Amino acid sequence: MPCNPEVLHHVPLFELLDEDEAAILAAQVEMREFAARQRIYKSGDSDGKAYVVVTGEVRVTTVDEDQQEVTIAEAGHGDIFGLASMLEGIPHMTNAMALEPTTCVELDKNDIEILLQRKPMAGMDMLTVQSRQIHAAQQLVRLRASRNPNDIIDEEMTFGQKIADRVAQFGGSWTFIITFAVILLVYTGANHVLGKRAWDPYPFILLNLFLSMLAAIQAPVIMMSQNRQDTKDRLRSELDYDVNRRAAADIQGLAAKIHLLTDKVDDVDELIRRGRS
Repeated sequence: MPCNPEVLHHVPLFELLDEDEAAILAAQVEMREFAARQRIYKSGDSDGKAYVVVTGEVRVTTVDEDQQEVTIAEAGHGDIFGLASMLEGIPHMTNAMALEPTTCVELDKNDIEILLQRKPMAGMDMLTVQSRQIHAAQQLVRLRASRNPNDIIDEEMTFGQKIADRVAQFGGSWTFIITFAVILLVYTGANHVLGKRAWDPYPFILLNLFLSMLAAIQAPVIMMSQNRQDTKDRLRSELDYDVNRRAAADIQGLAAKIHLLTDKVDDVDELIRRGRS
């Protein structure tokens, strides 16, 4: 189905194209319609096509090492998928399926090449859009990487949770122990000195009642605070995992660059040897 140039202006990747550039690209690409639950492509397909969602929704998935299906993205209006495989000329490494009746713009590498041959500046327009998306993603990563888990938890704390933390903090301090010991000594000493006039003579039944009530209330409050601490520890471990994963990816990238530089140095060394011989 032919593509209307106006459709391309609603696609973020092509929104900066002028009328002539959009018309050239629209003449090359095709509109494809997919029914609900229809597979668009599967992993291993080498058709060299990329798709931009115009209407509908598409789920892009892959299979991990445990043979479990993992959802990578759910593409909606304006989202593009299959672009990396199209540009690199390699088989698709993901599966794409329409979740509902969906219309997509289908394009291949030749469509982009024709556009760039006729309108070279169109490449700058598309790169500008891509750079904006990359900068937005980098900003999001920076914000997430710099998150302080304590600040996040404090922002989400309710009034009751704050009270539980304060009670647990005070109940586990030397201030509480010393104050409580002093009160017990004063209470029991006063009742002992008063003798028959004491309001709570030995064996201090009223005091035992107060202590039981205090323990009954304090125990669940402390458990609430411990649950809060468990939540903090879990969030810290998740953030540590994210940081370690990014660090591992950075190390792998540096290792790949070092290997590439080593190969280049070896190539230069080989050229020098040939030149000397």
